[in-house]
Formats: sequence, structure tokens, C-alpha cells
Amino acid sequence: MEQLIENKLIKADKTFSEWRKVPFEKKQKLIAKAAEILKNNSEKFGRIITTEMNKPISESIAEVEKCALMMNYYAEADNILRPEKIESEFSYSEVHYVPKGVILGVMPWNFPFWQVLRFAVPAMLAGNTVVLKHASICFGSGNAIEEVFLEAGFPEGVFQNLEVGHKAVKEILEHDAVKGVSLTGSGKAGGEVASIAGLNIKKSLLELGGSDAFIIFDDADLDEAAKAGVKSRLQNCGQTCTAAKRFIIDEKIEDEFLPKFIEEYKTYAVGDPLNKETKLAGMARPDLADELEAQFNRALENGAEIIIPLERISENEFKPGLIRVQEGNPILKEELFGPLGMIMIAKNDNEALQMANDIPFGLSNSVWTKKADRQLFFIENLESGTVNINRMTSSDPRFPFGGSKASGYGTELSLLALKEFVTARTIVGN
Repeated sequence: MEQLIENKLIKADKTFSEWRKVPFEKKQKLIAKAAEILKNNSEKFGRIITTEMNKPISESIAEVEKCALMMNYYAEADNILRPEKIESEFSYSEVHYVPKGVILGVMPWNFPFWQVLRFAVPAMLAGNTVVLKHASICFGSGNAIEEVFLEAGFPEGVFQNLEVGHKAVKEILEHDAVKGVSLTGSGKAGGEVASIAGLNIKKSLLELGGSDAFIIFDDADLDEAAKAGVKSRLQNCGQTCTAAKRFIIDEKIEDEFLPKFIEEYKTYAVGDPLNKETKLAGMARPDLADELEAQFNRALENGAEIIIPLERISENEFKPGLIRVQEGNPILKEELFGPLGMIMIAKNDNEALQMANDIPFGLSNSVWTKKADRQLFFIENLESGTVNINRMTSSDPRFPFGGSKASGYGTELSLLALKEFVTARTIVGN
């Protein structure tokens, strides 16, 4: 291990011994200050995001502002980590929530600020220190986040950005100072990191993406569903874990809904990511565009039909594509991470449910219907961490966020996230 990285891990561990003792309310004040810095400089930080991974600047600024909103949520949150008194015959009868120590974050490029802070803020508020291994194209974002925390008054060593490649993750996670890991990324990366953590008996949290269903029925507001569905598919150039990727349409409204959807879809044209009017820009890297194009061709080879062709116009830019896919197409087992959507037609509610669940993933589905009994049917039977009713898929600081099946395990956001990287210690006796 490079000496610089070794020194940072030792520093994080040493800082932890003091940071864990800082009162919860004092940590909250520091988080509120960091949120203020983010909000007041959202355009500056948004420009860093756009420069690194091509996100439209309006979306980058919104990402930074959402981070500030999330941080203020934790800055005002109830302290659920106070010792809990348990009724018993013992004079000592309590549960204490003890932070684990240094936690490694392995984070992706698609939301360079949000993914990092979503993990780091509750982990730090719980008393842990954090080291970040960011995506290689987002080291600028990682450094900027570290500078925000330092400017807000956090002690040095509470949050540190490590400019290392993916090959360094194993050695860092195996280091004695590191007590757990949170990863957002691909299933392959998640499996590898979880294996290392498991072999070293360390806690892991995984958010591994999805292929979420967006289900539309005949009693839905079709105009609203069309606009929300397209935005959910194409925001961030389709490079969003919770993006709607499979549109399952009630056959009774295919002829009415699909034209509305296609019309809205065609309003998204590639533009300059630094222009605030731009809704769609290029993908983050040319190799990612290569992968999406290969997936599109494989889907066609296995029977998919083109509704709107996926047209490549530069090394990393596409005119968004839309395909009709039948059950059994292998593409349904993959995640399409780019501006390509899939249409499926369902005969009834049961078939729509079966289509939605018949994939390896289970992150955040969306159902559009006004009927209460139909809503309840999907709430109870969809296999995903989140079920959205008449709204597009998205995360909210107030609610738990996490997946089922191959979409990972563990909870981010909400008060529950405060307990992800703590040990529930029992104190009992006389």
C-alpha cells in the first residue's frame, strides 16, 4: 500500500477515537454548516459535476441542492442513537449504539456528490469516520466534498478522499483500521467487494442498481404518466439506478398512451451540458456508450423491435432509443444504463406484475393507477425496495432507500441509515 494511503487510513482511525465522542448535536451543527456551503455554491459544484461526467448543468445544480436538503434533514433529525432503556429485572438494562470506526465508501460517477453524501453523512453523524474511493473520473468531486467538510469545521480525518484506482479497494478494505464498506455500483463490483468484506468479517452495504418497471393502467392520468416516464428514463442521460427502464403498458391503452409517450420522448435532444436549457447530454464515457450500443444490438438479435432507433451521433452521444421487448429476451436480465427504454404490453394486472418481478433486480418500481385495490395489489406484491404510486422513481431523504434481490442490501437515507454502521451493544447486569 502506498504510504500516503496508509497515512490517511491511520489518520482516519486516530480521528475516529475523538470524533465518536463529539456530541450528536454538535455533529449536526457541522452538517448544517456543510449544507449551507453546498447550497450557496451549488453552481460552482454543479460545474465540477458537469465537467467530469457530462450531466446537464441544471441537473448537476439540482443534485448539489438535493444534497444540501438531505444534509439539513440529518442536521435536524431526532437522535435515535441515544442509549435505550429496556424494562427488566436488572439495574443495568440498556442498548447502546456504538459506531464501528473507519468506513470505506466505494462510489460511482453518475451522481458524484449525491451518492457520496447519501452514504457519508449518516455514517459520520453516527460517529464513524469515512474514506472515499470515488470513480476515477470524479476525483475532482471527491476533493471538493472533502474541502466542504473542512470549511464547515469538521476535524481533519473525519472525511478523506483517496485518489486510488479500483485495484486498491481490496487492500484498503483489508486494512485493520477499516471496519466496513458501502458500495454503489455494478453487481460484479458489489459481489467482489462483499466477498472481501465477508472474508474479513466486516460489514457491507450494497446498492447495485436496477431495471425498474414503470407500469401504466387504463385509469391513470396518461399525460402525466407519459411526461414522468420519459423524464425518469432520460434524466442524467438514462444513467440512473432508479430510472424507469421497462415500461409495462396495459394493452387497453396501448394505442392511446404510446403516441403520447413517443411524442414526449422525442422532445429530448442532445445539447451542450453547460447550457441550462439542455435536458439531455452525452454519456459519461465512450466505453459506456459502446456497451449500451452492444446491448441494443443484442436485444434486436433476440427479437426486440425498434420503436425509435438508438442513433449514435458522437463517441458518447445518442439520440434516445425505444424498443418493444417480449418476455424471454435476455436483455431483460441486464441493466440498460443509458438513453434506451423498453416497452412491454400486459394483458392484465397479473401479467403486469409477473413481467415486473421476472428480473434479477428489485430497486424502485412505479405504478400508475387511481384504483385503491389495484394500488394495494402492487404494493403488496412488487419485489422492490421502493414502490412509487403515481410518481416517478426517485429517492427522498425522509424515506429508507435500498434494494432487494440483485439490487443489493442495506438501508441508505431516513433515520434507519444512522444504524447501518453501528453495533447495538447490550449493557445488562446488577
